[in-house]
Amino acid sequence: MSALLSLDAVQEQAQGLNIRGQAFIGGRYADSASGETFDCTSPIDGRLLTKVARCGEEDVDRAVRAARAAFEDGRWADLAPAKRKRVMLKFADLILQHRTELALLETLDMGKPINDSSNIDIPGVANCIRWFAEAADKVYDEVAPTAHNIVAMLRREPVGVVGAIVPWNFPLMMAAWKIGPALATGNSLIIKPAEQSSLTAIRVAELAAEAGVPEGVFQVVTGYGPEAGKALARHMDVDSIAFTGSGEVGKLLLRYSGETNMKRVSLECGGKTPHIVLADTHDMDAAASAAAWGIFFNQGEVCNAGSRLLVEETIKDEFLEKVQKVASGMRFGNPLDPQTQMGAIVDKEQLDKVMSYIGIGQEEGAKLLLGGKQAFAETGGCYVEPTIFDGVRNNMRVAQEEIFGPVLSVLTFKDASEAVRIGNDTIYGLAAAVWTRDINKAHKMARALRAGSVWVNCFDGGDITTPFGGYKQSGFGRDKSLHSMEKYTELKTIWIELH
Repeated sequence: MSALLSLDAVQEQAQGLNIRGQAFIGGRYADSASGETFDCTSPIDGRLLTKVARCGEEDVDRAVRAARAAFEDGRWADLAPAKRKRVMLKFADLILQHRTELALLETLDMGKPINDSSNIDIPGVANCIRWFAEAADKVYDEVAPTAHNIVAMLRREPVGVVGAIVPWNFPLMMAAWKIGPALATGNSLIIKPAEQSSLTAIRVAELAAEAGVPEGVFQVVTGYGPEAGKALARHMDVDSIAFTGSGEVGKLLLRYSGETNMKRVSLECGGKTPHIVLADTHDMDAAASAAAWGIFFNQGEVCNAGSRLLVEETIKDEFLEKVQKVASGMRFGNPLDPQTQMGAIVDKEQLDKVMSYIGIGQEEGAKLLLGGKQAFAETGGCYVEPTIFDGVRNNMRVAQEEIFGPVLSVLTFKDASEAVRIGNDTIYGLAAAVWTRDINKAHKMARALRAGSVWVNCFDGGDITTPFGGYKQSGFGRDKSLHSMEKYTELKTIWIELH
């Protein structure tokens, strides 16, 4: 779509959008019970896009009651898996049919380049829904190997009412990673999108209904985390919370579970990915490109961004020149321009956070090699230059804390064992990457790195067939792959004695 259009043409398309800001409860759009709203502004230029329903406890309770009723009467949970599959496949088709609209909503709402929204995010969302639809009638239960007079069946049954609290960096993609397996396994689902990026979740709920997902099975409750999100997480009739976001909020969700009904909680809470480049790397240009895009893609607003670049000290200067060259050549600017490769930070609060960390890095003694400034302030938007710090020590805050912006910290090491030690020296364990031509080093380092994903001679590899999640304070539970279906199901043993 966008690759063939001019900026003016894309802006004209954006102006023609019908942007809804209501919640979607019980099969229809709904204002908040209080009538309150909050402003949804675009980080591209600060303009008001719409007003979004500010839902609270009453709205969440209404959604949960609708979800529980739908689950208990079996309108979706008791549907034959093949029938659920047909509805979900239609849902995926509708997402692709509305690709342009959804991509524009995503870009306007959170600032990512329109090319990424259109060619990565929305097709990825449709593919995720379609993949789990196809899995719905292909995942078998089990029969245990018992004595001849015993039949022991191990059944996977839907957990019930699922609350999914999703982040703003890949708003619809992160939602789809929960929508797909939750619906495929027969649950009722309530999405609480991030207040910074509610628009695509709202629209997709309507598409789900159009596809035939029954009333009460797929709902969207908009609002602030401490209000709508907290109410969902503390509700006594919610069976499970699936969350992607900050560690701070993840810990609150665990507390809320313990204080209420012990609902199960699955968490993906960010990272500080070590991107390790050894001197024997077979393709330095490819590694340098991966290092740059590994932190500057999506403006660095990626939970597994390669924010710590660990380079063997003998090649550091040469390698950093290559990384800087790639970064300097990126097209940075208006996200609605199809030529843009790096867009806007999601909002003013996140912009201020990123700029604060750039100041902290300089105060700690790191050397600013590239960027470090706010950009395009005259537009009213939220932009930060691609930024690279050299001379970073791993005990610096810029090396330990998740910045969630386009800020790269460069560290050096002497050998593979030191690289692993530095790589593991963090509270996070979401992902890691290693570049080397030595297969023995690759295997040993991949096993030694404490991370849910380790990429060798590439970065951010994987697809819907492989699980995604972390170790340590990156959380627990996995998105994507058949493994993700486990967290939306209960495992029941049925033991029958034959007489």
